[in-house]
Amino acid sequence: MGVRIHETALIEQDVVFGEGTSVWDNVHVRHGARIGEQCIIGEKSYIAYDVVIGNRVKINAMVYICAAVTIEDGVMISAATTFTNDRFPRATMPDLKTLRSSAPDEHTLPTLVREGATIGAGCTIGNDLTIGRWAMVGMGSVVTRTVPDFHLVLGSPARSVGFVCKCGPLVTKFPAAPGVYTCAACDARYRLDAGDLVTEITPRE
Repeated sequence: MGVRIHETALIEQDVVFGEGTSVWDNVHVRHGARIGEQCIIGEKSYIAYDVVIGNRVKINAMVYICAAVTIEDGVMISAATTFTNDRFPRATMPDLKTLRSSAPDEHTLPTLVREGATIGAGCTIGNDLTIGRWAMVGMGSVVTRTVPDFHLVLGSPARSVGFVCKCGPLVTKFPAAPGVYTCAACDARYRLDAGDLVTEITPRE
């Protein structure tokens, strides 16, 4: 199947691509990045050094993925999403005469995007947090804290407004009573416990 890389893409040394991955025009992938099988990297996106991306990940156009980000299998990252890794960034040292290094240091904080999650267009993703399995971040949201599995979050800062099915649609809005809920689209069943903890009852085939 091979790897398809557009002639205008800039790929640095020691980058690993899995079989079937496509890299579109004007993408920049920094040294040491590892990208899995059957991924799509959209035009004008940037992937920093040593970033790890799983299999079958879709990254739309103009996405910025900084160092210390890990993305698991089956994640969707929509256009113009920006990841961050420094909570208190400065351009220079306090004397204003020396640029701060861009290399990772004690200020560099990680972000983990778990399998199956979706991030909508134009989002900003904070650091030192996790976006849970099959969670969904609505377009234009600013994520400042961890998103639980299956939760739909919206706004700035993003807040949980309900939970979604693996197939995508909203299952129920919050607040909701603990109990068993069924997806109207595919009949998958989920248990909602106290604290809005969502678990799948019947795994999809």
